[in-house]
Amino acid sequence: MEAVKTKEGWKRERSTPSLQEVYKSMAVPTLGSSFRKFLAFAGPGYLVAVGYMDPGNWATDLAGGAMFNYSLLSVILISNMMAILLQSLTARLGIATGRDLAQACRDHYSKPVNFVLWLLCELAIAACDLAEVIGSAIALQLLFGLPLIYGVLLTSLDVMLVLFLQNKGFRYIESIVISLIVIILICFGAEMIFSKPDIGGIFGGFVPRAEILQNPEMLYIALGILGATVMPHNLYLHSSIVQTRNYEETEEGKRSAIKFATIDSTVALTIALFINAAILILSAATFHTTGHTEVAEIQDAYQLLTPLLGTGLASVLFAVALLAAGQNSTLTGTLAGQIVMEGFLNIRLKPWIRRLITRLIAIVPAVIVVAVTGEKGTGDLLILSQVVLSLQLSFAVIPLVMFTTDKRKMGALVAPKWVAVLSWIVAVIIAVLNAYLLYGTFFS
Repeated sequence: MEAVKTKEGWKRERSTPSLQEVYKSMAVPTLGSSFRKFLAFAGPGYLVAVGYMDPGNWATDLAGGAMFNYSLLSVILISNMMAILLQSLTARLGIATGRDLAQACRDHYSKPVNFVLWLLCELAIAACDLAEVIGSAIALQLLFGLPLIYGVLLTSLDVMLVLFLQNKGFRYIESIVISLIVIILICFGAEMIFSKPDIGGIFGGFVPRAEILQNPEMLYIALGILGATVMPHNLYLHSSIVQTRNYEETEEGKRSAIKFATIDSTVALTIALFINAAILILSAATFHTTGHTEVAEIQDAYQLLTPLLGTGLASVLFAVALLAAGQNSTLTGTLAGQIVMEGFLNIRLKPWIRRLITRLIAIVPAVIVVAVTGEKGTGDLLILSQVVLSLQLSFAVIPLVMFTTDKRKMGALVAPKWVAVLSWIVAVIIAVLNAYLLYGTFFS
């Protein structure tokens, strides 16, 4: 692909896009209804949304519901609103500049800074991948009695699935991701029926309360929910995969693309909000109301669902949803790994090599921990993965907000003033809260 002249705010010409094999591979109708255009743009938001419902989220949601009933639903709602805002910025960056977030960082920062940012991002992807590998292995153990170490090794096969689907076309990856999200939705819809939650309590839980800030235990779980909800690698991923659509390279065409990409991610993240809320509601209705307030491990929740709800189907659906969530997240994690390596370092490996490296980085520590500590170590590993993600988050959010609010870099498609103000407020809140979370993890 030929280099493209850039706006004066960028130091160099736009380079070859990441995921070049699927760049602008999907047609967008120039005529016809808005609904047809929306359907053409629907897909990337769902790949992003799976990161907001991965196994790392399950532990914090389960603990929040078991300990504090419905009180922390407001935290899930606020975290999700932050995510919607940030993902809209990533779509704007990718479409307006033709750069993903990693490429934008490579253009703006010095080589040493870029190398550090890449290293931190790779660490975050490995941590996220680790949570997904462990989650999938736990699901396979719960469903089929497969030893955890075999389940961890079995997850490596998803590399072949990603390669097979991408060779067929990017729409195939989007289709399987959406199908798995539908499975998760069906499973938790049934769980809601089985658990018979308190509707009044649910609506009350979505109202923020001062107690969350005043109660140290509640605040710590709330910060864990925030850290598990907003995923740094999703910001890099989304800014790249929105460019799989063949929109017109005019200001009007890009404005339209930004609008539909934002609608796509907002709808998808609203579904993620329902799923995260459903996990917490299930935990509150099943465990908190029966006095099982210490449930935080996925395996414990699985074992208790059947006797407490009176049906074996509840536990099976829980494990099926966990497996779907884990597999979905590994698909997007491997894509994110390819994007950040190409974007930060301009190193282009064959997709199968890049994905094999990503998978090995996650599988090796998971195998070691499972082999040494058995099942008991998996819960600690999940928590550690969320702490690492929290550490990386601000290093992705602050550059994103800085670029998309800079008129020299974005031109006429710069984020509106009100969006810019909100974005900086969110960036500061995330930085402060995650710093507090890390302090609490290591020193409390």
